Amino acid sequence: MKLKYVIALLSIIVFSSLAGASGGHPGGHGSADAIGRVGKPEKVTRTINIDMSDAMRFTPSAITVKQGETIRFIVKNSGKIPHEMVLGTEKELMEHYEAMKKHPEMEHADDNMVSVQPGKTGEIIWHFTKAGTVSFACLLPGHYEAGMKGAVKVKADARKNRDTK
Repeated sequence: MKLKYVIALLSIIVFSSLAGASGGHPGGHGSADAIGRVGKPEKVTRTINIDMSDAMRFTPSAITVKQGETIRFIVKNSGKIPHEMVLGTEKELMEHYEAMKKHPEMEHADDNMVSVQPGKTGEIIWHFTKAGTVSFACLLPGHYEAGMKGAVKVKADARKNRDTK
């Protein structure tokens, strides 16, 4: 009887962990309406290289793109500890950061983010659909508070805005 209880309990724990790893956790990432959507590699219009360092900075931390552009972000971790880059609204990033502080072991892989081990490189391909500001940050505990954040300014495409009036 006890063995069945233990197996049932372990099953619940394992399935709960898998749900968290799939991105279904509090403070989820990337509202497509607010920040755009995953881009298609064949539609990339420009590549932007970003360096993440143990000084808790992104270089560059301020980026300008045009509405409608699909950007390939090549994200290099030049540090000695893991870092990540997550695109989102400021509100989404803060919600996710609070969840990460409570559950630092949380693993996730969403289209609007990349986790990069020391000395390695990753990429995000993102299509910016709306003018405005898209924030990005490293949401590993302590990194955001130390200043590891930045912003993508998405300039309005006058042709798109004229067509919608």
